[in-house]
Amino acid sequence: MLIAKQREGENTYVKRRRARVFDALAILTAVLVVVLDQWTKAWVVANLSPSFFGPRISLIGDYLILYYIKNNGAAFSLFANSILLVVLIAVAICVIAYLYMRNINTAGLWYKLIFGLIIGGALSNLIDRVRHGGYVVDFVSFNIPQWNFHFAIFNIADAAISVGVVLLLLTLLFGSVFKAEESPKNTQTSQKTSQFSAARSENELLSSTKEHDSQSQS
Repeated sequence: MLIAKQREGENTYVKRRRARVFDALAILTAVLVVVLDQWTKAWVVANLSPSFFGPRISLIGDYLILYYIKNNGAAFSLFANSILLVVLIAVAICVIAYLYMRNINTAGLWYKLIFGLIIGGALSNLIDRVRHGGYVVDFVSFNIPQWNFHFAIFNIADAAISVGVVLLLLTLLFGSVFKAEESPKNTQTSQKTSQFSAARSENELLSSTKEHDSQSQS
């Protein structure tokens, strides 16, 4: 019993230590997103100013273009100058914090790296709003001229947030599906193991009884 408790304590320590390593990698991911986003924004402001009327750089024809705009809204220029933006940011921060803290000692590396992307993107855009008095620097324009499609202009932080949210939803969705599929298999395996253990115990009991009877007759 004592040995079992010691092993359980060691396993808990190893899991928590691994969780702290995953936390560090999540923080590193967030820092990398912030650094990359802030560096690209600084380059855009320095080379593509003034906003809206500065030079444009074509990366892939008319499909992918870099040019500088000031965005007073949320990601992809949504909710510009709206009180709803403040509410949405507050709700998003609360949800992210709740999900992360709820799984802080149990979530895997993939799960925490996703949060690193989301937190890094949100933090970098928040830095922009503080530095520039409420707006963020956007500069990536994606278009499909043949379809007259013009996607909202965004930045690296917006992309990190969007990719992180999509990966999080897919992870939660398919993770639940896989767990649901594995549950009956695990139940059947447990039942087979229990039946095997019970049969083995019964056989050992019968063998022991026979040996005892033989010794008694002798």
